[in-house]
Amino acid sequence: MAKPGKKKVWIIVAISLLLVILIALAIQKGKSSKATKVATETAELRTLVETVSANGKIQPAKDIKISPYISGEVVELFVKEGDYVEKGQQLAKIDPEIYISTFEKIEASLKTAQANEANAKARLAQSKSQFTKAKLDYERSKTLFEKDVISQADFDAATSSYEVAKADVSAADESYKASKFQVSSARASVKEARENLKRTSIYAPNDGTVSKLSVEVGERVTGASQFSAGTEIMRIANLDILEVNVEVNENDIVRVTLQDTAIIEVDAYLDKEFKGIVTEIATSANTVGVSADQVTNFDVKIMMLKSSYESLINENSAIASPFRPGMSATVEIQTETAPNILTVPIQAVTTRADTTGRIKTFRERREESQGKEEETATNSKEEVMEFVFVYIDGIAKLKKVETGIQDNTYIQIISGIEAGEDIIVSPYRAVSKTLKNNDEVEKVDKEELFKVED
Repeated sequence: MAKPGKKKVWIIVAISLLLVILIALAIQKGKSSKATKVATETAELRTLVETVSANGKIQPAKDIKISPYISGEVVELFVKEGDYVEKGQQLAKIDPEIYISTFEKIEASLKTAQANEANAKARLAQSKSQFTKAKLDYERSKTLFEKDVISQADFDAATSSYEVAKADVSAADESYKASKFQVSSARASVKEARENLKRTSIYAPNDGTVSKLSVEVGERVTGASQFSAGTEIMRIANLDILEVNVEVNENDIVRVTLQDTAIIEVDAYLDKEFKGIVTEIATSANTVGVSADQVTNFDVKIMMLKSSYESLINENSAIASPFRPGMSATVEIQTETAPNILTVPIQAVTTRADTTGRIKTFRERREESQGKEEETATNSKEEVMEFVFVYIDGIAKLKKVETGIQDNTYIQIISGIEAGEDIIVSPYRAVSKTLKNNDEVEKVDKEELFKVED
């Protein structure tokens, strides 16, 4: 039988061991509660395609506005919107009555001018004949006067007749020239009146589809002039060649070059992607807003490749093209492709300004650069560096990195880490704000992390 004192000792030892175990568990639990739960992803070699995103509208590459040369009332329309027309086909007719009347009046004026020209020509011929006779009489009288055969009065009369005949020829000649100018002017007026009469009928300048019809029968239209483009009657578009007109932000335009490939998504075909090529980049900017709220964009034209939507063309439809002018589209212009480069998820990269120590995500910094103009007082002096957190045996190590191009998901790491390193990518708040160098972390699956955050 055990002695009571020995039994008491064993009880004390057991209680002590239990206390030690409980304290150890409490310490372990405390340590565990300090660790931030994070998800990681391995830095890997990938092929990145850097893109510039923009929104715009689909438009025909060739879209001709049809306006009349003359003013008047539209009395006939021979086409409707969506019709395909060929070059030379009549499209519309403007009331010709006033132009017929004008043409007839001017044509009558031409005939009058031609008659006046004939009369002036006859008068000139008559004046020349009279001048010839007066000249002969003058020369004869001069000879006789020099021989004292005729009197001074007779010689003066012959001289006067000669001078009058000479003046008549000059006047008749000027009158004839004036009548010729009047005939030329009348002919030009007749030609113009004839052209205006022809222009009451409006014809298609090229093959294409009537993409827009702007007037109805009975409406009055204004002719084009040097001060006005005139009333737009309709538009004829070549829907075989389409382009997307987009606006690219000034921060991105420097990366866009001619012949860049573009992936196009059209709202009307959400499950399909189409291809295009950059064909035109504006040299002048479009500025929207005032002062600090100004947004500066540049127009870019992207030609859609017909081969990418050929399967959607319906030859049996009135309009074979699957697209209509004005449809909304989103484009991803592929500005650079880099194969086999070291990459990490974009959200893993943070930035820190030395003057503040504040950490921002790379995405935050990029969005800020595309918004309002940066303040220059103190921010211009801040040296911003880029970092990632590397997971090493339960510790978050902050490493400075140099970044390169990026796509929508990953960003290139030029220096600072190596392939295969475990990079902390979430949660967003921890990476961007709360996590510090050498903090304790616990690596979990993303699914579990999201459950915890929810």
